[in-house]
Amino acid sequence: MPWRMAASSTLSPSPSTSKTTPEGSTVTLNVIVLPLPAPKRIIVHDFATEKKPVNKATIIGYGDIGARVARRCLAEGWQLAALTRSPGRVGELQAQGIRALTGDLDTLDAEQMAGWPLAGGTLFWFAPPPAAGLQDSRIARVLASLSRTNLPQRIVLISTTAVYGDAQGQLIDEQAPLQPGTERGQRRLDAEQHLVEACERLAMEYVILRVAGIYGPGRLPLERLARGMAVLTAADSPAANRIHADDLADICFAAAQYRGSHHVFNVSDGHPTTMCDYFCRVARLAGLPEPEQVPRSEAKQRLSPGLLDFLQESKVIANRLMLEELGVRLRYPHLEQGLAAMAGEGEI
Repeated sequence: MPWRMAASSTLSPSPSTSKTTPEGSTVTLNVIVLPLPAPKRIIVHDFATEKKPVNKATIIGYGDIGARVARRCLAEGWQLAALTRSPGRVGELQAQGIRALTGDLDTLDAEQMAGWPLAGGTLFWFAPPPAAGLQDSRIARVLASLSRTNLPQRIVLISTTAVYGDAQGQLIDEQAPLQPGTERGQRRLDAEQHLVEACERLAMEYVILRVAGIYGPGRLPLERLARGMAVLTAADSPAANRIHADDLADICFAAAQYRGSHHVFNVSDGHPTTMCDYFCRVARLAGLPEPEQVPRSEAKQRLSPGLLDFLQESKVIANRLMLEELGVRLRYPHLEQGLAAMAGEGEI
């Protein structure tokens, strides 16, 4: 196995990490540790004693996951609104029974948000941060513009496991230190902190979902495989955690109805493999050549910056709390099952 699970989840941040491969060679990885702001005090709600949110929701970030969550909400008879930046999508949303809200997250203000149907419901925040920098100015803008007379009761935020940074293959639960090693992870941590601060100030509930890599129909690396992309060798590949898009949508819907006492959940299927294994499995099912495998010494010359960003970190994400508290039964607890289901539906 190209990575090892440690018995402890206690991390010791270091500017470099050594990893021993099965062949006995040692590879040293440089880990970027970004300066973090001072820890914020976290408000703790007891959801069980508070008013249950009404069956209505607003989705900010109506992409693939937003659409999947919307279908679950509508199937349960929820009233639903969604924000779109494009006036051309208004008719599409309305045809599905969704109230269309128009606006740009980079320019929204309190006046534009005044008519949003937020009061007493759930706000799903699925919108990504800006593509660069260390802050999520979008969620900060919207939270600062909320009116006390039109507050959601609960906000469900999709974050990422990148907020933990590199854990050298260790098992990571929700109590692990937050030490993002990339700007991408820092932006997501900034979003979490803005959310906690706003919920404390305005007495709203929140659930943060720290999500592993998402796969599913329309989210597979087929184009990159067809172009002949390369991947790290199996021996050099760090642990990679994933969740199927349909399972993530189920988890988001469960988080909106959760009545327990926890606020942060890791989201993964609990069975990590490696990036190399993932790309090779997809290639075989799609009838494409398996990608060339290159050693880490050639990674900077052969791999894309985006892929290198993910390969800087290795951790195994624990999902026990998600399974026990949210009560979700995963449709695809193994990557093999998720990919096989897509192949059977002709989605690969």
